Amino acid sequence: MKNMETRSFNILVLALLTVPFVLAMTGVQAQLSTDFYKNTCPNVESIVSQVVANKFQQTFVTAPATLRLLFHDCFVRGCDASVMLASPDSKAEKDHPDNLSLAGDGFDTVIKAKAALDQDARCKNQVSCADILALATRDVVVLTGGPNYTVELGRRDVRISTISSVQRHLPKPEFNLDQLNSMFAANGLTQRDMIALSGAHTLGFSHCSKFSKRIYNFSPGTKTTIDPALNRKYALQLRQMCPLKVDPRIAIDMDPTTPRIFDNAYFKNLQQGKGLLSSDQVLFTDQRSKATVDEFASNSTAFNQAFITAITKLGRVGVLTGRKGEIRIDCTRPN
Repeated sequence: MKNMETRSFNILVLALLTVPFVLAMTGVQAQLSTDFYKNTCPNVESIVSQVVANKFQQTFVTAPATLRLLFHDCFVRGCDASVMLASPDSKAEKDHPDNLSLAGDGFDTVIKAKAALDQDARCKNQVSCADILALATRDVVVLTGGPNYTVELGRRDVRISTISSVQRHLPKPEFNLDQLNSMFAANGLTQRDMIALSGAHTLGFSHCSKFSKRIYNFSPGTKTTIDPALNRKYALQLRQMCPLKVDPRIAIDMDPTTPRIFDNAYFKNLQQGKGLLSSDQVLFTDQRSKATVDEFASNSTAFNQAFITAITKLGRVGVLTGRKGEIRIDCTRPN
């Protein structure tokens, strides 16, 4: 009898200890939802979409700038709009050297969408800047011919942003596959996710300084001045566009074939040795990732599906929900 009582007590204790864990796990799964604003701002998606469409008509840069802004936000502190915060002493995330090249059109898109939402009485101060950025990113993907997908919502905005937090959290243009996989894995993303998200380089541009070594000084002290992995004809074209004393503001399309269309041309370019950055081309030269590049190059549907999976997972990284964080009144400063 005593053994039965002891056993029952142990089961009860185990159950009590397990409940909070189960609830916590359930909370993780239910942090975000596709209809989060159905009662507070039912028109959130249409309002944001209209602003993004207007901005996109004004300048194509809206698309790559917004897409890159989301990535740089999520990879540093999580998807919390910390990259949007400004600092009077230039010590916020956006002031880090790795973020100085973020085009202003991405920031402007989010700010304009926030202003439009605030014009709606039901939506005023109800939608986080982090969610606006996630929605705007989906919209620019669609506007450039990419796949449409449902965006999970319910993120809240962080109150702090530090320049030091960016250090070692964003991939470098010279990264090899191991370094890329390690950084993405730290954010819960697989190698396939990483390759799919790299496909976003089908849009956007890079400054000459990011790849100049590949076309001028690949192997110092030898006759190998051009990276052998780089298509030679393409390398010579890049030299014309990026002379040695080039204006640092000059930028080159990441995708030399269809730079304004979200498609799988990026992967076809890698097959031809036309990956602009070393971190692009390594996806094809490394046998561990080559098969996925070949798959995405030959099957745009497979790429689109993998991209949707990856960017949805990216949107869950480090999110603040519930009572954590805040809904910023001004996306550039904490309340």
